[in-house]
Amino acid sequence: MNEKKLQEFAALLEREQIEELKKKNLACESNIRNVKVRIIPGKKYTKVDIGPSGRYMVTEAGEIFGIKAYGVIHLGHQYGTLDTIADWYWGGYVGRKNDNADKKG
Repeated sequence: MNEKKLQEFAALLEREQIEELKKKNLACESNIRNVKVRIIPGKKYTKVDIGPSGRYMVTEAGEIFGIKAYGVIHLGHQYGTLDTIADWYWGGYVGRKNDNADKKG
């Protein structure tokens, strides 16, 4: 897995989570602390946590998935790959495809 792309994903995820808090006028210190992103390597998948909760799991191939429960990947909820993170908005509870992402190229 590309560690640099994983770090870029974590930074984008955290930045857009904080931006969303600011839009909703909820950007107090406590809320900002609760959207800090942590990367936790695992044997099979890398976990990407937001605050104290799990949110995404990334495969060795760089595919981003949601979770069913902490440490349990949800293969039915894919959110692109580490190569397509810019095509998604990460400020909500889960990633959402940008409206103009399909019109690129």
